[in-house]
Amino acid sequence: MKIDLQQIKELLGIVGTTDVTELTIEFGDQRITVKKEKTVVAQAFEVAAPQLVAPPAPLSPAALSPAAEGAVRPAPAPAAEPPKAGAADDAISANTVAITSPMVGTFYASPSPTAPAFVKMGDRVAVGQTVCIIEAMKLMNDLPSEVSGKIVKVCVDNGTTVEYGQTLFLIDPKG
Repeated sequence: MKIDLQQIKELLGIVGTTDVTELTIEFGDQRITVKKEKTVVAQAFEVAAPQLVAPPAPLSPAALSPAAEGAVRPAPAPAAEPPKAGAADDAISANTVAITSPMVGTFYASPSPTAPAFVKMGDRVAVGQTVCIIEAMKLMNDLPSEVSGKIVKVCVDNGTTVEYGQTLFLIDPKG
């Protein structure tokens, strides 16, 4: 049996409209393989900051009576933990501007493993100065500073994965 061009076109149309990524058909010594690459769609999600919840109102004495024993009572709300940031962190964040990651990728503090970091805590940076590299899909993207000032905190470690919008550096523009 011989496969003709019309059969190949029909086969491509069927594969194109389904979730099949690879199809091989053999007729005697003839073989046709059709491969389709998967399309990866990246989605960004915004996560809301945790909110403090007020403690539940105390139950009235009537609700605690034996007559109310079979009544359904709401479950107590979990106690909210106070923020763990210290006074020093509050002072830092009140006077600083954050440099955030513009994409998901790997954070590199230097241009190569043996080179010194672009910037470190205490350094002064100027607008447009490269502060790090974010690697995304094997592409190295220089990240320039959008503000000038003194770096008061490096928030991520070299070689770690960062998320879109994650704070990388805190800069004191008056420093």
